[in-house]
Amino acid sequence: MIKAVLFDMDGVLYDSMPFHICAWSEISAKHHLDYVPEDFYLLEGCTGEYTINLLYQRTYGRNATAEEIKILYREKANLFTKYNDGNPMHGVADVLKQVKDLGTQTLVVTGSGQKSLIDKLETDFPGHFKREKMVTAFDVKRGKPDPEPYLMGLVKAGVSAGEAIVVENAPMGVQSARAADIFTIAVNTGPLPDQVLRDAGANLLFPDMPSLAKSFQEIIKAR
Repeated sequence: MIKAVLFDMDGVLYDSMPFHICAWSEISAKHHLDYVPEDFYLLEGCTGEYTINLLYQRTYGRNATAEEIKILYREKANLFTKYNDGNPMHGVADVLKQVKDLGTQTLVVTGSGQKSLIDKLETDFPGHFKREKMVTAFDVKRGKPDPEPYLMGLVKAGVSAGEAIVVENAPMGVQSARAADIFTIAVNTGPLPDQVLRDAGANLLFPDMPSLAKSFQEIIKAR
């Protein structure tokens, strides 16, 4: 029996990825970092520190200093808060209702440290998410694609990997969940080719959340 569904946040619960990409791109250009916007879809789910260090390694051949990471991430977070419209992902309410009707736990496992969204989860999705059942960038030492975030999610849910399902939209997140040995549904809400998510290890792939909602009961029964 499935006892917990672990949801990524950006691109799954919130239609927020375009605003993350806009903020990351603007900050990267300002600080003369070598990037293309697709980088930030591929790196979605990683911590801000990981992303910034990768850009610094690519551009300058070194990791960013602690001060550089602090400055860049603060600037990025402020821009994201300015741009983001806070809209939930279309179709996610139907999926969450089905999970709740089954009496199954819902948890958030995100690589984000974006407090402007994390602090809204309990009010935007009432009855579904509590802070003590969330895993964020503030809770882990190693972000996605490392399995630590999803392993921590299993501990917070009090379930085994075989009693959980993950809903993800990013290759790094899919890799993290599969490394934790959890059945993983990928929902391709971004511009990456489907094959990127398949190659990351997704067990099932859907084009959007409404499509997942239509098949969710069958998936639960099959598990």
